[in-house]
Amino acid sequence: MRNVVIIAGVIVVLLLVLSGCGVDGPPQRPSAAATTSNPNVSISGHATVGVITEL
Repeated sequence: MRNVVIIAGVIVVLLLVLSGCGVDGPPQRPSAAATTSNPNVSISGHATVGVITEL
C-alpha cells in the first residue's frame, strides 16, 4: 500500500512539472538585433562551493 502512495505522489509531481512546460507559449529564438548589439560583453566573478559539517 505504501508503494502505491509513493508512486501516486511521484506521478502527481511529474504531472505538475510537465504542466508548467510551455505555459508562456512555444519557444522563440532571440532576435538577431539582441544578439549582435553588444558583442564585447564580459562577465567575471568568483564562486565558492563548500560543505558545512557542523551546525
